This record gives sequence, structure tokens and C-alpha cells, in this order.
Amino acid sequence: MADLTISEVSKKYEFRFKKGLGQNFLIDDSVLDDVVDGAEVNEDDFVIEIGPGFGTLTRALLRRAKRVCAIELDDKLLPILEDELKEFDNFELIHNDALKIDFDELIGDEKSVKLVANLPYYLTTPIIVKLLTGGYNFKSLTIMIQKEVAQRIDSEPNCKAYGAFSILVQYYCDTKILRLVPPTAFLPEPKVESMVIRLDRLKEPKVKVNDEALFFSIVRKSFNMRRKILWNSVKDIGIPKEELLKCFEKANIDPKRRGETLSLAEFALLSDEIGFIK
Repeated sequence: MADLTISEVSKKYEFRFKKGLGQNFLIDDSVLDDVVDGAEVNEDDFVIEIGPGFGTLTRALLRRAKRVCAIELDDKLLPILEDELKEFDNFELIHNDALKIDFDELIGDEKSVKLVANLPYYLTTPIIVKLLTGGYNFKSLTIMIQKEVAQRIDSEPNCKAYGAFSILVQYYCDTKILRLVPPTAFLPEPKVESMVIRLDRLKEPKVKVNDEALFFSIVRKSFNMRRKILWNSVKDIGIPKEELLKCFEKANIDPKRRGETLSLAEFALLSDEIGFIK
């Protein structure tokens, strides 16, 4: 769907873009192709899309997928989507907030489930956390998000972007940045660049930990104040100083290191040693 077509559709339905809902609609066909190709959508896939806008990406997905379910919060877009996509019998539209959706109920007994979406920027972190920690049966999430967030997700230890969110996503998924998307690919144009990133859900978490809640608690503590050394970040974990020092020693981790230097595996080792004492 070209720029003119988007403009024509907005005029036809007298639609006004809502900045508060992060409405920046994709108008670049090359990006559309890269998103759908990158997601490897095929006729066996049940695809969930969040924030379909005028249905530009939805249309491309419908031509390849077994079924597409689009979740849209803005009630002004519902009649537009229903009208523009009425030719497709494999299309389902849900009017709801994606953060309130029961994805288990939505997915049902579908075997090959992929999420493909141009996510509103404000929704990026909460929806990724919901989808990954909820244990839903997704094969992959191929999403267009703000460039800095994609870089944070895909970053490695000792990088400025590396943090608790990087570890959370990489605990559950393999990550791959597919392409950069300039502001000119959208209408209206956002003020920032975007990236398309694919998160392939692992059958088992990347590292095995005895206590996930403790593991993620230690990760969060380690990044709350990035300049703090690990010892100062976790010394209030609830075990005696001597025992905590032994945990660092057994995990072969210097307590004077900073959180951003630890790998996923090292956080798992430290977490298990502390958990054994607790």
C-alpha cells in the first residue's frame, strides 16, 4: 500500500491519527516484504498481529498464512479494517487491549503460532514481557520496534545497551535483527528510527536455573544502579556476608564486577549458589 493509498484511505473514512496510541502506519512495500519474509510466514501458521492500523501488513500476512487474527484497540479502525479486508475469509478481528488478552484462549489448539506486528512504541516492553513470561505457545515474534529497544534486546555483555531486559528476552529466545527502518517508511513519520527483530522462542530457557524468581531478582538488582559493583547490588539479598562471599567464590565471579559484564550463564550460576544458601 503506497503513501497515496494510505492518505486516500484516511480521507475516505475521515480518520485522524492518534499520537497517544502510537499510530504510525507502514507505507513502504519493501519493509512489508522484509517483515513477512523475515517471519517466514507460511500456510500452516496462525498469525497474531497487534495494532494492524489500516491493515497494510495484515493484507500481506493474509496472503501467506492459514489464519490471521488482528488485535486493535482503536474502535475507529474497526470498520475500516472490516471493509478493507472483507475479501479474506481467513481474517479475524478482535477489539481489545493486547495487554488484557488471554492468549491461551486465543491460540487454542493451534500448533504453529507466530506474532508479527508493527508494535506501537509505548506497548513494546510490556507486551514482550507478557508474551514471553506467560508461557504462551508462540514459535516466534517478528516485531517492528524502536531501534534503541531492538538493540537493547540483541545486545551482549559489556555493551552500553545490555541490561535486565536483554537478559529477560535472551533467557527465553534467540534474537536476530532483520533490518533498519527509517522514519520515512511510516505515515505519519515518527521522530525515531525503527528496527525489525525476530525472537525465536526456545523450547527450554537458554540457561537452567533452580529458582527463576530469584534469578530475575538478582538480574534486576544488578542493573538498578549500573555504576554499582555486584556486591553492593546484591548484599541485601538476605544471607550473611560470609555466605554471600562464598557464593561469589563458588560461581567464580568477582564481586567487584558490574552487572553489565556478566553473561546469562554467569547470572544463572550466581543465582543458584545464592538460592542454595537461602
